[in-house]
Amino acid sequence: MKLDGFGIMVDDMAVMVRFYRDVLGFEIKEDENTTNVFLEKDGTLFLLYRKKDFEKMTNRKFSYCSGVNGHYEIALSVENYAMVDKAYADIVAAGAEGIMEPETEPWGQRTCYVADPEGNLVEIGSFVAE
Repeated sequence: MKLDGFGIMVDDMAVMVRFYRDVLGFEIKEDENTTNVFLEKDGTLFLLYRKKDFEKMTNRKFSYCSGVNGHYEIALSVENYAMVDKAYADIVAAGAEGIMEPETEPWGQRTCYVADPEGNLVEIGSFVAE
């Protein structure tokens, strides 16, 4: 099997599409008003599924995390340390919740965390100092 992509369950499709498309630069593959929206980032398929529609399709209820949660993270890389700092500042200015400001970790990665509008963690990092 080949990894084709991954998806997350969302409450507010329009808000989440705007965040991933307009703030993080994901390319949208479908209309944002559909049951599930296909986006792409660097060749990886990223799907947003509306929770209520997915439950209707599968005929079952699921439990979900709410608020800022550490259930998983989406990891994005940038060119170098300076771009980590810039990306963090830009994304927080665009409305994301800052979780951890940029810092250089003992393993040599400069990294930071923000939360998307529904509380899912997004990491931005680089291993390149200059």
